[in-house]
This record gives sequence, C-alpha cells and structure tokens, in this order.
Amino acid sequence: MTGRLNSAQPYAIGLFRIVIGLLFACHGAVSLLGVLGGLDGKGSTVETGAWPNWYAAVIELVGGSLVLLGLGTRIAAFIASGAMAYAYFKVHQPEHLWPIRNNGEGAAMYSWSMFLLVFTGSGALGLDRLFKGRSSASSPSDGKRSSEPITA
Repeated sequence: MTGRLNSAQPYAIGLFRIVIGLLFACHGAVSLLGVLGGLDGKGSTVETGAWPNWYAAVIELVGGSLVLLGLGTRIAAFIASGAMAYAYFKVHQPEHLWPIRNNGEGAAMYSWSMFLLVFTGSGALGLDRLFKGRSSASSPSDGKRSSEPITA
C-alpha cells in the first residue's frame, strides 16, 4: 500500500499545486481585474499602487498563475508564502492571536501551503518538469557526480 501511495506522490503534489495556484490566482484576479464580482460584488478593483493591497493582488495573480502552471514553482511559492505571512501578521494577527478569531485562516493556510511547495517543487504535470527534461537532454554531462576526489 505504501509503495503504491509513494508512486502517486508526484501526481498528488501536482494536483495540490494546481488547486492552490488556481485559488490563489483567483484572489488576485478579483482584486486587480474585478472578475467574480470584484471586491464589493459589483466589479470594483483595488486602486493601482495602493500599499499593500495592490502589491498583494499582483503577487496573488502572478504568483498563483505561475504555481498553477508549475513554472518557477519554488520561487513563486516562496514569494507568495512571504506575502501571505506578511498579510497575516500585519493585517490579521493584531486583531487577535488565533486565526479563527481574526479571520486570518486563509492567509495562514496559503502561507503554509505555498511554503510546502517551496520544498516539494511542482510535482507532476508542471512546466518545470518539461523544461528540466529539455535542459538535461541538451546537457553534455549526465548530471552524475564523480566519485573521484578533486585535487588541485
């Protein structure tokens, strides 16, 4: 059973990444583009350049899209994780210590989800793997380390 689950792990991580990326990008699209009802349900958007909301929305839309596609996953997830940690500690945590009391569950969950993707990478079904395969195929070395000691 464990072997079968382990063999499916890259696909589970890939699906996790796709869902998290899509949901995260939707937050940015709502704020920047006014889709899905916008900020007020009538299509309003965040004011361009407004700190920190506009910058957070850009990170959500761009970072979420990159994570969704599995392109530059680790870097995009790292930036997104930091942005959500900032949102939690600057916006939500001053209201109350616990996320359930300060409406910060979303920021905390996105921060930790993105942080996980920093370490797991894109998993299966990501463009990272496609480009990784191309670069290693065109590389003259096979990527194996030599067991010979390096001497000067």
